[in-house]
Amino acid sequence: MTRLAKTLTIRSSPHIRATSGVDSIMFNVVLAMLPVCFYAVYIFGMAAFLVLATSVVTCVLTEHLLCRINGKATTIGDWSVVITGVLYGLTLPPSLPLWMVVAGGVIAVGVGKYLFGGLGYNTFNVALVGRAILQAAFPAAMTTWPDAPVNRFGSLPSSTLALPLTKPIYDGVSSATPLADWKFNQVAAETGDLFMGTISGSTGETCALLILIGGIYLVARRMMNWRIPVVILATVAIATGILHLVDPERYASPTFMLFSGGLMLGAVFMASDMVGSPITHWGTVIYSVLIGLLVVLIRVWGGMPEGVMYAILIGNAATPQIDSWIQPKVYGTSTRRAAT
Repeated sequence: MTRLAKTLTIRSSPHIRATSGVDSIMFNVVLAMLPVCFYAVYIFGMAAFLVLATSVVTCVLTEHLLCRINGKATTIGDWSVVITGVLYGLTLPPSLPLWMVVAGGVIAVGVGKYLFGGLGYNTFNVALVGRAILQAAFPAAMTTWPDAPVNRFGSLPSSTLALPLTKPIYDGVSSATPLADWKFNQVAAETGDLFMGTISGSTGETCALLILIGGIYLVARRMMNWRIPVVILATVAIATGILHLVDPERYASPTFMLFSGGLMLGAVFMASDMVGSPITHWGTVIYSVLIGLLVVLIRVWGGMPEGVMYAILIGNAATPQIDSWIQPKVYGTSTRRAAT
């Protein structure tokens, strides 16, 4: 075929195409979270494996069925719903009854994603929508962390296989998370234990080291906006550092606040969600400072020891307003006024 015989196709911008598509980015996010998943199973045993497997299968099946019911092609091949399932499972207690895991997964995908129009249209982090509803519906089960069983790969907590709509029964005395221990007993866990994840907590929020490695991998692959986790963690460190200097007996140290609870998991893998975060650099800074301050506000003065989930959801809700305040300049113009 000669050049003159070819059809000239005129397209609108953008004219530069990246080599990484949605499915490639999502697949790499899953890869980045795998070490956290493996470590969670190593620490908590079969109970954590069943929670993670159930959450992923539930989310994938829910999206597939909703697509089929509405006559659309299934979208499970883009890996986004796998990320939702993994993140949702990592935010749950390892001994949570599996029927609750299923209920939250269906609600997360059905309400948090599909009701808004699917991938790219959801306002809130989908995994956190499922967790928030479980937190409201089953507060006792969502804040109970039984002591790790001795034979964690050969036995299961009795609560794991509790029948639907029944009250779960726990084998032993539940242990408090480091944040709850500090808030109610003024006892701080060792920083080394927090960093390596040898403490009680939700399935995947324990090991800060592996979460940071996953985040560094995504930043190195240019698949995550590094400003969001960095600014969130810096905001929490500065705010809690000032409070700790004022009264170290009352306020925990910045290292304790950074490595405890779900802050690392939320800052690296949830707040950086491309759909729920602003599009401009300054917008992401405002968004991240807001989340960091809300985390400190809820943890220090709120009624609950943890506040990452609510802080990120509020940040997601504020994103459209932040985007309206921080408008990017139109290509070829010198000022925002000229752009408008």
